[in-house]
Amino acid sequence: MMFTYQKSNRFFAQIADGMEELGIEELTGLGAQEVKPAFRGLYFSAQPDALYRINYTARIISRVLAPLITFDCHSTDYLYKTARNVPWTELFSLEDTFVISANVSNSKIRHSQYAALVLKDAIVDSFRDLYNDRPNVERINADISFNLHISNNKATIYLDTSGGSLHRRGYRQDSVDAPMQETLAAAIIRMSGWDGQTPLYDPMCGSGTLLFEALMHYCRIPAAFFREDFGFRFLPDFDEPTWDSVRQEADSKMRPLEEGLIAGSDSSSQAIDIARNNSRNLPSGRNIRLTKARFQDIESLADTTIVCNPPYGLRMKDHQDMGAFMKDFGDFLKQRCTGSTAYVYFGNRELIKSLGLRSAWKRPLKNGPLDGRLVRYDLY
Repeated sequence: MMFTYQKSNRFFAQIADGMEELGIEELTGLGAQEVKPAFRGLYFSAQPDALYRINYTARIISRVLAPLITFDCHSTDYLYKTARNVPWTELFSLEDTFVISANVSNSKIRHSQYAALVLKDAIVDSFRDLYNDRPNVERINADISFNLHISNNKATIYLDTSGGSLHRRGYRQDSVDAPMQETLAAAIIRMSGWDGQTPLYDPMCGSGTLLFEALMHYCRIPAAFFREDFGFRFLPDFDEPTWDSVRQEADSKMRPLEEGLIAGSDSSSQAIDIARNNSRNLPSGRNIRLTKARFQDIESLADTTIVCNPPYGLRMKDHQDMGAFMKDFGDFLKQRCTGSTAYVYFGNRELIKSLGLRSAWKRPLKNGPLDGRLVRYDLY
């Protein structure tokens, strides 16, 4: 049997709302073709080398799915019968663990968890028919992941070629409360246009995600540099020499970080300790300068690219007056950051007006359930 992706060379990249344009730009730059936006993602065409390159180096997307089969699906009985006939043993073996996620909308099958259970039974029974034995389900760190998508009574079963969400870079061993997701931090660095011509500073760095994504961007470290395995290895047409070549080419472009180019501070000594420990996991990470300091105590950040995600609700002590805090920060930017450009991410959009500065632009960017805004301020 030829799987759907083999006939079409079409794949689906999941991406957060508000990042579609960045995702199109990034995928195209990595060799994808015919990139088209869709609900919660991007469809694109790719040859094997581009598929591997996208999984290894893309910073904005969260995973890449390969469609295996698409079919009309009005009942769980038909879902089971169709899925049982898929040649699962061409994809994985009894020794491999697997996991299934499912999402269902506008269909006669209404419960995603039950749909996932039906697909799991079909896979297991397909193996039992052949071997009188079955592979095991592993909810965390499964060897191979499948996604079942049913919309308007049409089902598609996908193989996750990324092997789990690509936002998990591997450098974050610990974090403060409500850390920023790595893909969002990478989008902010990309939208800032920062290229190392000016120093970059985060005055509320928390556990360091924005700083580390800036380092990975500047040093050209592949986003999945620490990832040990990928789901695309399970594709029946996986080409090991091509993958080795793609990885070697990407790794050969890496460069070191000069000391002093990236720096950050935070009022919490615990956050700085965590950031320092995380930074040691990255090539050149020790060259990021980290200091315990309140932004109010920083004398000057002139001619600098400033990026930050000020604390709000989830990350603040309940008794703190956020309006006053943001006004203080606005005064700091206005009075001590001459010639700088600030990119401030507001998880709570209501706080934008508290800063008291005129913005150059505002862009919608989601951080999980938060409908946030990235705001640029030119500080003359």
